[in-house]
Amino acid sequence: MSAETVYKKYANRRIYDTAASRYVTLGDLADRVRRGGHVKVLDAKTNEDVTAYILTQILMEEAKNRNILLPAPLLHSIIRYGDNLLIEFFDKYLQHIIHNYLAYKRTMDEQFQQWIEMGMGLSEMTRRGFDPLNPFGTVFKDSDEDAE
Repeated sequence: MSAETVYKKYANRRIYDTAASRYVTLGDLADRVRRGGHVKVLDAKTNEDVTAYILTQILMEEAKNRNILLPAPLLHSIIRYGDNLLIEFFDKYLQHIIHNYLAYKRTMDEQFQQWIEMGMGLSEMTRRGFDPLNPFGTVFKDSDEDAE
């Protein structure tokens, strides 16, 4: 579900899904993004791309509900250093970092699942030489080598 769906934002704060011909909520947009979809939101009057504003609004609503989005020191830095430095950081690095983290997490989850299916618990993996802090994995020692 990576196809981009175009929405129109009207002055009365309503958002119209042009593909489904219906009005949607910010929650509907958030759900679409969570499912892997891409959204593009255009101002209905000016045709200006307001996607970043709407996505930020979704984040702010969710932060309000959970009472936190980003740590206060980071928010202070964002305000202090302004747009220039942060836009470059977000554009060049943050998305890449998150993507790599998710790929690493998925790989580790799959590896742990394989170990569990083999019937090997964490204590057994550690005893056999697994180092969970080594991101490149560890070759298990042979039982015969332990005896020597």
